[in-house]
Amino acid sequence: MKGRLNLFQASMLRWRDLGPYTAVHVVRLDGPFDASRMTSIIARQLDALGLTGLVIDIRHRRFEYAGGPAEVALAVHAGGDPPSDVLARTIEREINTSFARDGRLNPFRFFCIDHGTGFHLGLAYDHFIAGGDSIILLLEGIVSRYSGDKPETPPSRPLDPYPATYGRLFLRHAMPVLRGVRYLRAIAASCRRTVRPDYRPGGDPGSEFAYRRLDPPEFGALGRAAQAWGVTVNDVLLAILLRTLEPFAGVRVPEKPRHELAVASIISVRRDVGADPAATFGQFLSSFRISHPLPPDISLEQIARDVHAETARIKGRKLYLQSLLGVAVSGALWRFLSPEQRAGFYTKHYPTWGAITLVNIDPLWENAGGHMPPPPYMRAVSTGPLAPMVVTVTVGAGTLHAGISYRRAAFDAAGIETLADAIVANCTRLDS
Repeated sequence: MKGRLNLFQASMLRWRDLGPYTAVHVVRLDGPFDASRMTSIIARQLDALGLTGLVIDIRHRRFEYAGGPAEVALAVHAGGDPPSDVLARTIEREINTSFARDGRLNPFRFFCIDHGTGFHLGLAYDHFIAGGDSIILLLEGIVSRYSGDKPETPPSRPLDPYPATYGRLFLRHAMPVLRGVRYLRAIAASCRRTVRPDYRPGGDPGSEFAYRRLDPPEFGALGRAAQAWGVTVNDVLLAILLRTLEPFAGVRVPEKPRHELAVASIISVRRDVGADPAATFGQFLSSFRISHPLPPDISLEQIARDVHAETARIKGRKLYLQSLLGVAVSGALWRFLSPEQRAGFYTKHYPTWGAITLVNIDPLWENAGGHMPPPPYMRAVSTGPLAPMVVTVTVGAGTLHAGISYRRAAFDAAGIETLADAIVANCTRLDS
């Protein structure tokens, strides 16, 4: 087979054995929906880009797009009132539906929610095959051709779906990797200080889903606050997530060993690998973890500044590469664990309450030649064993779309609705 899975992809396939690990992207388009035409455009796009006939050999960690006619799975659903509820339930169903585990499989499921005067086009995909940037570019090509912004003729050149694995990444950044090995001890110490998420008995791996949006005035306030505080938007969002998760952690006593709360940030290492998103299809992900004691009466600004001090150090020294070494260690141990031990492995050894994955689609859409501004765009992902909550933040055309996936065994719907409202409230108060 032509391609080899990288460390994060191999981890995703291990997580997939514990429950669904599916990602979803959705774009909102105006005008009537033509299922036959959409199916034809999707098929030509997948075929021209070389993304058909996927075969995976998990045992040997290899895969290949063997070619052949595109198998387009396109489900059409009727819209409802309010449209956001139908969309949220459809996304929830998709992130709880697995793909075939091994052998020849179709990693793409398309769906449409038809509202009459417009529609949502969604793509659910087996998350190990690609990161969000690759999927955004795939959907841009489909959307632009359906909308008439590009000729319906498919791309003239296929993508490269077999990027280098992370072994070359470590060689390319050998010095930061070697200098950062001692950072693993700091991660271990932080994990020992962190309160563990509490899962209800039964271990239901399913995810539920909630959606929130910040319109340009509210998102503008978030950006201005980040600039005034000397931090990034992602830092502010991590700080807000820490604050809003605090009530779920119960009473924390500073004198006890476990008294901090931790969240993670999922990041792309595509630039570190040196893979052009316009030419290479694949998944280039890593993560880093931030823990904080959240003392009483601390301001959101101070939390954000504390978070920024840590994220700046991690990014400046490329310490997120050490997280991949941790992934390698967990992979080596995985075969020796029982299913029950695997399900609780990260909760015990890498306790993390939530994660944020942030993507700005504007530059990706524009560089691909898509009509600007891009249409409304949102994402979601199954939670997996790493954290019981994942907030997928998608920024485009001055609007922030947040898809909140959460593990049923860790949170209830009422609690998440309260948390989601608190996230929005924290953002809207930033200008006050």
